Amino acid sequence: MTDYNYSEVEKKWRKKWEEDKVFEAKEQQEGEKYYCLVMLPYPSGNLHMGHVRNYGIGDVFARFHKMKGKNVLHPIGWDAFGLPAENAAIKNKIHPAKWTKQNIIRMREQLKVLGISYDWSREFATCNPEYYRWNQWFFIKMWERGLVFRKRANVNWCPSCNTVLANEQVSNGLCWRCDSRTEHRDLEQWFIKITDYADELLEKHKQLSGWPEQVLSMQKDWIGKSFGAEIEFALTGTGEKLKIFTTRPDTLFGATFVVVAPEHKIIGEIKPRIMNYNEVAEYVAESGRKSNIERASCKEKTGIRLEGVNAINPVNGKEIPIFTADYVLTGYGTGAIMAVPAHDQRDWEFAKKYNIPIVEVIRGNDSCGITQSVDENAYEDEGVLVNSGQFNGIKSIEAFGVISEWIEKQGFGKKTINFKLKDWLISRRRYWGTPIPMVHCKICGTVPVPEKDLPVMLPEDVEFTGEGESPLKSSEAFVNVKCPKCGMDAERETDTMDTFVDSSWYYARYCDARNSNMAFDAVKANYWMPVDQYVGGIEHACMHLIYSRFWHKVMRDLGIVKHDEPFINLLTQGMVTLGGRVMSKSKGNIVSPDEIIGKYGADTARLFVLFASPPQKQLDWSMEGVEGCWRFINRIWRLFDVVHKKSDIPASEKNKNDILKIMHQTIKKVTIDIEKEFQFNTAISSIMEFVNALYAYKYHSNDGGASVEAYKTVVLLMSPFTPHICEEIWEMLGYRGYISTYPWPAFDESMMKQSSIEIPVQINGKLRGKIMISAGTDEDEIKKIIETNEKIAPQLKDKKIEKFIYVKDKIITISVK
Repeated sequence: MTDYNYSEVEKKWRKKWEEDKVFEAKEQQEGEKYYCLVMLPYPSGNLHMGHVRNYGIGDVFARFHKMKGKNVLHPIGWDAFGLPAENAAIKNKIHPAKWTKQNIIRMREQLKVLGISYDWSREFATCNPEYYRWNQWFFIKMWERGLVFRKRANVNWCPSCNTVLANEQVSNGLCWRCDSRTEHRDLEQWFIKITDYADELLEKHKQLSGWPEQVLSMQKDWIGKSFGAEIEFALTGTGEKLKIFTTRPDTLFGATFVVVAPEHKIIGEIKPRIMNYNEVAEYVAESGRKSNIERASCKEKTGIRLEGVNAINPVNGKEIPIFTADYVLTGYGTGAIMAVPAHDQRDWEFAKKYNIPIVEVIRGNDSCGITQSVDENAYEDEGVLVNSGQFNGIKSIEAFGVISEWIEKQGFGKKTINFKLKDWLISRRRYWGTPIPMVHCKICGTVPVPEKDLPVMLPEDVEFTGEGESPLKSSEAFVNVKCPKCGMDAERETDTMDTFVDSSWYYARYCDARNSNMAFDAVKANYWMPVDQYVGGIEHACMHLIYSRFWHKVMRDLGIVKHDEPFINLLTQGMVTLGGRVMSKSKGNIVSPDEIIGKYGADTARLFVLFASPPQKQLDWSMEGVEGCWRFINRIWRLFDVVHKKSDIPASEKNKNDILKIMHQTIKKVTIDIEKEFQFNTAISSIMEFVNALYAYKYHSNDGGASVEAYKTVVLLMSPFTPHICEEIWEMLGYRGYISTYPWPAFDESMMKQSSIEIPVQINGKLRGKIMISAGTDEDEIKKIIETNEKIAPQLKDKKIEKFIYVKDKIITISVK
């Protein structure tokens, strides 16, 4: 047999798969479907090993379920809008479309070299009008349903990317894309009312049993549902009322100051009465230079009192000071809180710093029955109410409801539910994104573009200055239009949509990717959806995965999908690292897939990223591991000659049964590891052990075909992991058709049971010999075997057996006198 020429073999089978359209999904309404999807890739220009791992994991699922007889949809496309293309246009004087399309061509070639079983007939790029037209259609439908609105808002601005960022796109005060420090700006923005679905996004978690618990916990925390009360505090001398949100109405009698966020509108409204307004304005400006995360996580709280104005605690009429402090955020509740330092450690520290009274209103005892003091720390546990008027003596856990109801009756507050989740800011002041399909008319106001006029196309005549204004404003032909309602002169909206819009519904477009009349046909979508297995990074838990779940529910309410959730099962793969550090171009620690594939072949690259670590765990790159996988692939190749080599040693029935037993055990192990456990590394390890057993087997070609059947099984089990070499061996074994479409091997439980067992025999506590029995032999038959055993029988002669204990298929213990 010749040496394994991976280059020729891999090219051969990729060509055959493509010519015969082996992986194109067929529209069929009968039979079990399986929709496997990896997260939509951004066309950055080159694959890295993280891509190889992600796509390799998805390919194992797709190939396995295809062999299990399911109708598999395994598509791919491109998340093609975004900042890198626009930044390249500014820096290199190349149009974003050209830059993006060049990168797609390059990455498509790399993906095809890996042999991923994609249905390329459904490929699309989100930057094409055929796709983003439907972003605009959905936007208009949401506008009609009251889910889209425009308002002036304080937003995150990246001075490097020259664009608005959603809160989710700012990490530790830095832009998620370029790591530049962000700023706050007040701009007119477009929002989608994701908050209308906040409760359902939480409630439908119960349908996601196939998701990692960590992702669900992250989403639960991000949505942040909390129960409390909104309470109005009157302000002295202004006639204004300040609405605060609290989750602890039971502590209202202990509120000794109020804190508002630096951005709170009340500061501007009562400006004339704030005696130290200049100092307050300076503090507000300083806070604006910090990110929300910096403000919330800072250990030492800072603030400044609004001198000249006080708030009135509505339950006791006491005047209490008002502060602005940057640890209070406008994005949560009302942007104003009542501070109860006796029972909140953050408020306690603030009160101590600024010499504000601390009033105990909940009294509790420690485990020894000693009353806790609020002089040294805030008391935050349960207890009974004190200093709370008519509510004294009530347990604090009961006081939440009692005081909330009393507040409502008194007319200065109400029970309410609050969420951390805020409406989705989708405005982006950049070019390379979906144009927002709205027109601003001085007579009619803001009106949507008629559906018949979609898509609103991105213009070509734009200038990429990088100065912060949307490049769309430089195109007069784009901006200046007639109002679709009254026909008078009007202007188009020049903001474009957040690229998370593109990836929020792309999985549905794959179901009907060439439809020019609608986003997708509902019948086709409802056949394929929901996605059976989704694969992608956990870093998308609180952006893409929440947005897509929301979008799916909107599509359901539009009547074009019937399920509540888009993805049944989710696998979040671990990062690929080098020397313990995440691979990154900026860190100079990238390993190119091209280098590995050029030296060892695609199957070796695939095998290493699937074998070196469980899919959910971090994988540290190792050239020794790559070389080990290359050696194993060659062992499988050479095993063809081994199992066909003439053997002069006849195989007994036991010999054949032993190798077939290992075969069926391996089939079962690999099947469970792929289908249920998602442990590809242990599946591959068990196949390696099976290969070792076949090399050690001495009866090849003289065992009635048992070893050939075992080798066939090795190749079938390896085909989802290393498909090219397995197709070649399959052909060499004489099979017609593709191994990729051959049925997955079944295991036989009866074949896994041992046909004979060696049992130790103890007499008076000492091992006196062993006997061979058939599995399941009963005790009477075992006694007869012992009576005829040449070694053991003489030791029992003329002795009285007092005890005979047989632990089934384990050991025999005999006591004699």
